[in-house]
Order: sequence, then structure tokens, then C-alpha cells
Amino acid sequence: MSKLRFLLIPLLVVVAAGLGLWLHAADRTAGDTWHAAGTEAPDRIDVFASVQRIDAAGREAVLRVLAVPLGRFGEDDGAAPAADLHLLNSSSLRGDHVYPAHQRISSTDLPIALSGGTVTDYPFDSYDVKIQFAAEVDGESVPVLFTLDKVDSLFGLSVRSYQVANGVGGAEVRFSRSAGVLVFAVFMMITMWGLAIAVLLGAKHLVTRRRGLIWPAFGFMAATLFALAGFRNIAPGAPPIGSLLDYTAFYWAEAVIAVSVVVAVVAGAITERASAGPR
Repeated sequence: MSKLRFLLIPLLVVVAAGLGLWLHAADRTAGDTWHAAGTEAPDRIDVFASVQRIDAAGREAVLRVLAVPLGRFGEDDGAAPAADLHLLNSSSLRGDHVYPAHQRISSTDLPIALSGGTVTDYPFDSYDVKIQFAAEVDGESVPVLFTLDKVDSLFGLSVRSYQVANGVGGAEVRFSRSAGVLVFAVFMMITMWGLAIAVLLGAKHLVTRRRGLIWPAFGFMAATLFALAGFRNIAPGAPPIGSLLDYTAFYWAEAVIAVSVVVAVVAGAITERASAGPR
């Protein structure tokens, strides 16, 4: 039996490590995936967009955009437009951009307004946005090939639909928490409840067995009460107080621990007083 147990422990470690590697690979693959919409005509404007960061509390994301004119619309292998280039975008992005003729194009950071979802649903919150680009060169409407990827590791990206019509390239996108964030947030919930139950059982043992004032045990309970607050503050993405994480685990764990400490101390004091007898 001991030999079987000796073999079971490393096997469980290998399985856990393998599961972690699989989750990491899936999360990384999702992050490296890019999405394209539009036309691949030789004379076109390529628009490369990368999601740099997502501010769920501010309901805003930052999109880094680089326009590359190809064919007769570009010069120096797309480094500069042959004529004035107007890059038009959807209403969720703030402001169109003009690139003067024969001048090198540099990337631009554009804020995007997020819709739907609320940050207090953390870690199960998600947000929608419609991203569209059209282009005009010297007043002429030209086809666009839109390519989208992301850098922010705290969110995953999924395309709900592609927008390809009349030279426009775009997509309806949904941002949701990445697998790594979900795994860690669920782990935090389980840990909070586990610590709360551990303190509750310890307090029950002290009270039912009339152990009196056992200060090392009370120190552990009180330390757990304050440690949970620090543990909660390391939640990835810094969710605000009042999120789903708090209502399902943190508030309850703090309440259980606080009540357990108070009851155990009061019961211990009563026991100590009774055992001391009248003076």
C-alpha cells in the first residue's frame, strides 16, 4: 500500500503539470491567433490592428493601428502613401486619421469604447466592440484588408462576425477574461472558502472542547482574516470591490473568519473564568 502511495504522488504531480502546460498552450495559442477581414486585391490598404490593453473599469481598450498602402496607392513598399490617405473608422473608435502623401506612416494608438458587460461580473465579465475601417486615397474609396490580433494577456479575443462590404474591413469582437485569469480567480474563490472552513473548524474545536484561551490559535485565525484581504488584492486585472468574486467568496470568508474568532475568544474567556473559580 505504501509503495502504491509512493508512486501515486509523483503521478499526480505529472498530471497536474501536464494540465498546466495544456492550459498554458491553449491560452498562448489563442493569444497568437490573428483574424483578417476584407479584400486581398493587389491595390489596397492593409490595416494592422493590435489590442494593446483593455481597461474594463474605464470601459475602454487601446488599439494600435498601422496602415500600409499597397500597389498603386503606396510607395517604398507601403511605407508611405502615394497620395493623401484618409483612414476612416467606426464610431466606437475616436476620430479618423489623415496620412499626407509621400510621408512615412507610423502606428497610431486609438481608444475604443467597450459596450455590454460590467466589470463587477469579474471574472466572468465580457465586452463587445465593433471595429471597422475604410480608406480613401486622394478622395477615391479604396479596398481595405483588416487584420486584428491582441497583446493584452488578461483578456481573450473572439470574433463574432466579420464585416466585409463596399471596401470596408472590420469585425464584431468580444473580449472576455483569459483562461489564466479564470483559473486563478476560481482558485482564489476555492482558497478563500477553504481557509474560512479551516478557521471555522478550529474555532469549533476550541469551543466544544472548552480549551480556553489558546493564543497561538487565535493568532492564526486573526492573521488569516487580514491575509485574505491582501490575497484578494492580487486578483489579476484588479477588479473593484463589489465584484462577483467578493459576493461568492471574499465577503463570506471574511464574515465566517471574523465570527469564528470572536466566538472562540469569548467562549475561551468564559472557560478560563469558570476554571479559575471565585476569587
